[in-house]
Amino acid sequence: MTEIRSICVYCGSSPGNHPDYATAATILGTSIANAGLRLVYGGGTTGIMGTVSNAALEAGGDVIGIIPEFLLPKETSDHRKKPLTELIVTKDMHARKHILFEQSDAFVAMPGGIGTVEEIIEVMTWGQLGR
Repeated sequence: MTEIRSICVYCGSSPGNHPDYATAATILGTSIANAGLRLVYGGGTTGIMGTVSNAALEAGGDVIGIIPEFLLPKETSDHRKKPLTELIVTKDMHARKHILFEQSDAFVAMPGGIGTVEEIIEVMTWGQLGR
């Protein structure tokens, strides 16, 4: 069994339609950091994505964001209190998904949209295929 050092969180770049989503994202990000694990996520600063990453950073955790170039203007802003440990900008979504997978030992899905569903299903398929 592989030791878990990094957890990928798939989630929405919007806050969703219930305040409990932000609460859960804060708890998850804080818990990942407090466990000494690294958060790997989609790189956005907005919505649930921004909440989970900010919580991990505020708790002193390492956070790697991976975002395709075309989403930078839509899903990022300068409101982050602390910088990410690393931000990887990819050419496209395919490259983003591959790096998210390669950088992570475990995967969690939080509320999100069709992209979140697609990403978690793809990683489940890769797992079923032995990747």
